Amino acid sequence: MTGEPHARKVLAPRHRYYVGAVLAALVGIVVALTLPAVLGLEGLRAKTPIRVGVLHSLSGTMAVSERPVAEATLFAISEINKAGGVLGRPIEPILVDGASDWEAFAREADRLIARKKVSAVFGCWTSACRKTVKPVFERLDHVLFYPVQYEGLEQSPNIVYTGAAPNQQIIPATKWALDNLGRRIFLVGSDYVFPRTAHAIIRAQVGALNGDIVGEAYRPLGATDFGPVIEAIKAARPDVIFNTINGDSNLAFYKALRAAGVTPEAVPVMSFSLAETEVRAIGPALVEGDYAARNYFRTVDTPENAAFRAGFRARYGAAQATTAPMEAAYFGVHLWAQAVTEARSEAWHDYRARLLGQSLKAPSGIIYLDPITRHTWRPVLIGRARADGDFDIVWSSGRPVRPIPFPGLRSRPEWMAFLESLRERWGGRWAAPGPDVAALRDGAESRP
Repeated sequence: MTGEPHARKVLAPRHRYYVGAVLAALVGIVVALTLPAVLGLEGLRAKTPIRVGVLHSLSGTMAVSERPVAEATLFAISEINKAGGVLGRPIEPILVDGASDWEAFAREADRLIARKKVSAVFGCWTSACRKTVKPVFERLDHVLFYPVQYEGLEQSPNIVYTGAAPNQQIIPATKWALDNLGRRIFLVGSDYVFPRTAHAIIRAQVGALNGDIVGEAYRPLGATDFGPVIEAIKAARPDVIFNTINGDSNLAFYKALRAAGVTPEAVPVMSFSLAETEVRAIGPALVEGDYAARNYFRTVDTPENAAFRAGFRARYGAAQATTAPMEAAYFGVHLWAQAVTEARSEAWHDYRARLLGQSLKAPSGIIYLDPITRHTWRPVLIGRARADGDFDIVWSSGRPVRPIPFPGLRSRPEWMAFLESLRERWGGRWAAPGPDVAALRDGAESRP
């Protein structure tokens, strides 16, 4: 019996300690839940901006094409902010100049993700740029929204491809040109991964359809001397020129073409990276009568496009055109916002599953993000350039086309070997470093 009072003396203080600890914990929980509201911090949290990166070339050879895409991205963000933001919070864009330097893009992508803690990055134009930043997004497990038509042969869990895959631009345009413009084709492009791969796809398709590639020529990005290329074109006497030149080199190419007397009436050009912005920079008179294959033109007749055009003009001026990459950048931001809203979180790991299968009414029509390929279903359009810089739509797929990133013209291992051979040729990069011209005549094939 003598041990019982002693036990009470020992246990009573412990009992009081545990009860006090539990009460303190409960008070702490109550304070944690109520203090933000008492001090007004809950509203402050709701107003904390969600950061996103906007990574494009605002200087250098690609600025003529990329600056308007950056503006379309910022316009979409401003629209969402005017409507109340995402999750009741404003979007804060961090605009960065990649300066047409792919290594700079990679460094800035790393900084945006690791230091700025952005929810997503919207950016890049050339495939050389995208392939240079791709390892950054995969290493840091983050997301890039890529808005430009490209050569395909890629599928990354960390890239959302809102531009066209080959079967949504290159392949249908090649078939249309063979049927309507002629069967003797000359290929000319900038010397990096997109034109080289696009031409390999075109060459395989043209061969299967009994057409003839009569020549092929390349110039580095930013090149202004197209004299040898024009001479090769005149010597080959093609029915149509397929143009995969990117950036401000298009101005030099078109000037040289017209100075040499090559006109759309005699030899039309089908362009794969030319849109309204570039046409205005070149001068509509130099491009009138030529063709472009896109997924959107400014002349698309939908209520959503009317609103897109009007809103963009109100923000950037009546002279500003809207283009296919701009539209893809614009709806890419809205797809991201829908996914973040559904996930109730701006963290990539939280909203990534919600992103797959998203759809919306874009200016060009219904857009659907394919959950398997992470590419979008897109309509395909072919336009003929007008004197005012716009395009008359001369052919349309009539409905969105399912994306197929890997064309069946070669096996997937063969395509991957082709890409690796290009990279090895360029010393581990995705673009040619030098100014050499590679003009191949009389149907000689350009092979790595």
